[in-house]
Amino acid sequence: MMKKTNQRASNLPSECTTIIVGDKMTPDGSRFLCRSSDFDAMMAINYEFHADTNHGPREFIAKDSAFRCPLPEVALGYTGLPDYQFPGEWGSAGFNTAGVGMSSTETIFSSKEALAFDPYVADGLAENCTYNIVLPYIHTAREGVERLGALIEKYGSAEGFGIGFIDDKEVWYLENACGHLWLAAKIPANKYYVTGNQSRLRDYDPEDKENFLAAPNLIEFAEKNGLYNPAEGKFDFHKAYAHDCKEPGHDDFTYNYPRVWGLQAMFSPSIHNDVTKNTFPVFAKSEKPIDLQTLRTAFRFHYNGTQHDPYLHNNGKEPWRPVSIFRTTQTHIIQVRPNLPQAIGHITYIALGMADLSVFLPLYQGVQSVPKPYTLGNGHADELSAYWAFRKVMTLVMTNYNAYAPIVKEAYAKLEKENEERQREFESDYLAVYKDAPMKAQDMLQKFSDSLLLHALDVARELQNEIFTRLTSDIQKEYLFHGA
Repeated sequence: MMKKTNQRASNLPSECTTIIVGDKMTPDGSRFLCRSSDFDAMMAINYEFHADTNHGPREFIAKDSAFRCPLPEVALGYTGLPDYQFPGEWGSAGFNTAGVGMSSTETIFSSKEALAFDPYVADGLAENCTYNIVLPYIHTAREGVERLGALIEKYGSAEGFGIGFIDDKEVWYLENACGHLWLAAKIPANKYYVTGNQSRLRDYDPEDKENFLAAPNLIEFAEKNGLYNPAEGKFDFHKAYAHDCKEPGHDDFTYNYPRVWGLQAMFSPSIHNDVTKNTFPVFAKSEKPIDLQTLRTAFRFHYNGTQHDPYLHNNGKEPWRPVSIFRTTQTHIIQVRPNLPQAIGHITYIALGMADLSVFLPLYQGVQSVPKPYTLGNGHADELSAYWAFRKVMTLVMTNYNAYAPIVKEAYAKLEKENEERQREFESDYLAVYKDAPMKAQDMLQKFSDSLLLHALDVARELQNEIFTRLTSDIQKEYLFHGA
């Protein structure tokens, strides 16, 4: 998501960074769909679980917009990560019980020229509803694209957005264009994709149904309205429909381009991109396999150690927008490992708050609940909720980032490494029993998940006390007033 004021109870801009990785770009055949959700640090995120039902709501009625639409009565169970104010909306990320994952949404912008011919629909499909009216009703990633595309065509879009879908076979990414048009591309297995608040898709071959899906009149509409001239070459979706940096009010040069430039430099250092030009490849090859640790590092990126590192230089006015910012509410890394049973092969790694100063914790698709603290956050700090346990640590650190951040980073790196070892041991035990004793395996999974999440809270609270102790000592040294 990007610089705009939405209808949630805050006037801060909302924005995101998305990374998607094909299965031939990873060391173990995993595929990834990942995004940071950057909005307002006061907006606590809670874990949410919905069960399979044959008697679900027949209509979706948005809590914070005028949008509504009918729904199928039969709905799959699914997980979500909504803002505390809007349970059942703003689901953001997770899996359904058919094993399809979704990440919704990355804010993007259509050009004023395209919107002149097909404007946004004020009460149409917006970011608040896309997740909860799609994920419970799909059984594949491709179905997700098809359902979302049909909804865009029927109700119109209220704003620009990019949305990803993932399953055991493929990953798809959809970008809408103006009010009723859209394009989706399957992520190449041997490539990765990164974006920061930009419509980035370009190629579209309407005959290639294997790799593209789109509104049926996508090219014809552009040609009819002077957005595309066939005499100038092949159709370019971005050129036809997306805003470019020449438009006033958009800050691609400092807000969007540097994130894509920085992440592609991390994954593909031999690509010599110009940070001031939108010539970044849409899909690129990484020079090394991209694994979970690589992605955690990517979402903690803030031009580390350079002149543009705002935390190193204590510069809250740094013009280059980092990937990791304080008002991130959560970052998710959705991983699919097709060679494992769905219950443990599909994982959403979630870092509550600012990824640079948080810890990525696994939520296995087969888990049916989480410890209560992960469901309790609201807009005021407390002693009970998980969101505020992690947020308090990062808030204390930001009083003196260079002094305190290394303490937190070391503790969370140790915890992530320990969790990985625990996961390997648990998954081995799970595989040994799940076929012959599925209920026992389910109980094992739930108990294991609860133990990891509760232990992470213990670590966060220990860090609160450690940083608070050091901060107290540092302040005393500054204001000692000793002697005459």
